[in-house]
Amino acid sequence: MAGAGGSLTRRGLRGREAELEELEALIASVARTGSGGLVLLQGEPGIGKTTLLAEAASGARAAGFSVGVGKADELHHIVPLSSLAACLLHGDQPLLSGDAFADLSRTHDQRIWLVERLAEAIEARAGSVPVLIGLDDAQWADPLSRFALKQLPTRLRTSPVLWVLTARREPAGPAEEVVAAAVGNLPAVTVPLGPLSGAAIDQLAGDTLGAAVDGNVRDLLDGAGGNPFLAAEMLAGLRTAEASDGLMPPGLVVGVRGRLSSLRPDTLRFLQMGAVLGRSFGFHDAAALCGRPTAALIAALEEAVRAGLLDDDGDHLVFRHDLLRQAVYVDIPPSARKALHREAAHHLVSAGHQPIDAVPHVLRGALPGDEEAVALLRRAADDVLPVTPGLAADLMTRALDLVPSALPLRFTVGEQTILALTRAGRNREALTTGDRLLAGRPPLEAFGRLQAALGGTLWNMDLAGELRRRVETALAAGGAAPEIGARLAALRALALSRGDDLVAAREAGETALRAATAAGDREAHILALSGLGEIAQNAGENAVALERFAALSAIDSAFLPEEIVAHLHVDDFESGERLLSEAADRAGATRQAMMLWAQGQHDLGLGRLDDADAGFMTMERLEDEVQVPVQQVNGRVIRSRIALLRGDREAAREHLVAARERLVAKPNPGNTAAVRFLEAVHAEADGDIGLAVDRIRQVQQEGPFMRWRLLRDWVDSAIRMALRGAEHELAEDLAAQAGAHAERNAAVPTARGIAAQALGLVRNDPAMLEHAAELLKASPRPLVRAAAYADLGEALLAAGRKRPAAAALAHARSTFAESGAHAAAARAQRAREESGAGGRRAAAKQRPVQGWGALTASEKKVARLIAAGHTNRSAAGLLVVSPHTVNTHLTSVFQKLSVNSRVQLANLVMALPDS
Repeated sequence: MAGAGGSLTRRGLRGREAELEELEALIASVARTGSGGLVLLQGEPGIGKTTLLAEAASGARAAGFSVGVGKADELHHIVPLSSLAACLLHGDQPLLSGDAFADLSRTHDQRIWLVERLAEAIEARAGSVPVLIGLDDAQWADPLSRFALKQLPTRLRTSPVLWVLTARREPAGPAEEVVAAAVGNLPAVTVPLGPLSGAAIDQLAGDTLGAAVDGNVRDLLDGAGGNPFLAAEMLAGLRTAEASDGLMPPGLVVGVRGRLSSLRPDTLRFLQMGAVLGRSFGFHDAAALCGRPTAALIAALEEAVRAGLLDDDGDHLVFRHDLLRQAVYVDIPPSARKALHREAAHHLVSAGHQPIDAVPHVLRGALPGDEEAVALLRRAADDVLPVTPGLAADLMTRALDLVPSALPLRFTVGEQTILALTRAGRNREALTTGDRLLAGRPPLEAFGRLQAALGGTLWNMDLAGELRRRVETALAAGGAAPEIGARLAALRALALSRGDDLVAAREAGETALRAATAAGDREAHILALSGLGEIAQNAGENAVALERFAALSAIDSAFLPEEIVAHLHVDDFESGERLLSEAADRAGATRQAMMLWAQGQHDLGLGRLDDADAGFMTMERLEDEVQVPVQQVNGRVIRSRIALLRGDREAAREHLVAARERLVAKPNPGNTAAVRFLEAVHAEADGDIGLAVDRIRQVQQEGPFMRWRLLRDWVDSAIRMALRGAEHELAEDLAAQAGAHAERNAAVPTARGIAAQALGLVRNDPAMLEHAAELLKASPRPLVRAAAYADLGEALLAAGRKRPAAAALAHARSTFAESGAHAAAARAQRAREESGAGGRRAAAKQRPVQGWGALTASEKKVARLIAAGHTNRSAAGLLVVSPHTVNTHLTSVFQKLSVNSRVQLANLVMALPDS
């Protein structure tokens, strides 16, 4: 960090003793405790953030840390993962190899999966030595790095990883977002850097000039306002002036320009071309913009380095400080800047750079009607769509702005823009964009394309009726290419899946599938199979649904969660578990939140309430992270029922409130029916049977398809409510529904057993309930079996058959208890006591809030595995759950045990009597 004219040793640390001590304390704490931390160094440009970060990195290395430090760049702030690449690939021992990082950056549509892989790599390094990861100028971090930085510190809070960010003061900026995400999860400190004191500036001047500071120099330095970098530049300018004619240009900026004015014209021009390219740039690229061969510019490069303006690391040239780059850049006339950015974009693409590398120049230099710029933005948007759909949407919106409304190209670009906006979850913006384009009266072929592109938008917005209206209008208009016609037909079938006439919907789906096959269009094929799968599910035809979803996931593995859940609906948990295990190895090609939904359904079906609850909670968190809520209402409904089964009424109510809140955002019939059913369950628990029956009736009226989807495994609860409310006709309707479902799924033991159970409840027939219990012995769902035995026991008890009643109730109680359904187990025990066979009931044991006894069975398993040295991923493999679910369990473990690191957890587990 020496300037022109000699060393400025420790100049940025003058007056920073307190801040340096704070950093040293954090470094020592991370090394001592084995837990993570985060610090943000914040202040104006040149205030000393970079120097303090460098000192922290140096101190951490000396303390045995593995260190990775990088810098975000203003002109590369949109290149996906470029900022974190700078942190993880640099240093003596890079945290990731270049090949491994390249594999991560190619991950398809999986920001969450990518973050998990990064976490695993950092966690592995932190298992042997503490780690410091520093990012300078975090205000310019690219979107994907920002996403990762908001997740990684919390994800790695139990490992010795210290994150050090520097950033300018920017309310609600990227760095502030990272800190906000970390607060409450790990120690997070913001260190503001203010102006240096006059005494510190005097010391800085003495370091530079090698002599006592006189009044004239002190007066001059007052213009630096306590900014160490600017003071140093003024001092360097002073030394340059003294070495020439003794003149010192007045004013701070003029002082920096004074240094530049001493350069030869070729050198200044070379620096200007570099400033256009960014703070870091290639020698060949700058030479190309100068229009000169590289050999002719060696002297200019040498002078710029000697002047302390550029550093040369062998691969790139870097302005020593961004303020220097800005001083050069602002002296280029604005019109020339635009032209140079356009030339830079053209050169970078011609030289083989990725389109995204040229995009910052396009954004600064493109003019309306620039079709080359539009083409470049489109290519870049395609490249980044899988990992940063929001950025892709921004690029396409800009591309659309550049295309004049009179050009046919506008409709092609508009179609791509709609798709990108929809992928980014910006559905309303996509619909507005589409309608604006449609108002331009496009040709019939473009009209069909735009309506097909809006299909996913309308489906995401739960506007099935509007989707059907639009695609039918487009189909009737004609003129669409065969593949677009096939997509429109498939979208129509998808829309019909939400209607009452599922026979007509199925016929439409089959027709669409034939059209997709004939057109050879993959997108149409996916849409048709998706529609047919939805239709089969809504008709209660589980085997057909499995066939459709299996075919769908064979084409696109992103739909594997749908196939897994379809296997569970036919009681094939073995295949579901196999697919979940396979998905863990190729998770980069699936939707992580939906995989957790499938995992949660799998665990719930097998009575693993702890894992199911953690899985649904993690699913919601991941959906929040990517801002694409899909299953949050249903997840909260299930979590509320789990809480009621456990006996946690407070948590159950909290989940009900959350489900209602999320219903406002997605008030489709399915979500509405799910919340109404949950309200019925709560009303029954509160003793309000009238309200419970009213809500069940509403569920039945939401639409025929909801009967199969929602009440597939819960119809027995609905029948009990109806019977308690003396609504026998409603109970019979529900039992008939269960019978029809069994007929559609004759090979599924759970379906046949539930139908017999429903009939037995309505008829109050112990023999039928006993038959149901026998049928359900073949079901893999313990909670369903337990409920059937509880019903059988109570019916036998009412019939005066106390001995068999006690046996059935004992079976129900033990099965409920094994699943963690303690409230349900207690109800079965109370009923058993009424039979006279229960003995004296032991007082219910309240689980403590803190300590080892507060942990659930799943949390104890996770704690023991992590204490034994397993990573989240290896523990997940042994437990057959997602690494994200392990992380959720681990968070709870640390809170309940009041520990902050894996080392502390290991020590605690080792001290347990049974460890």
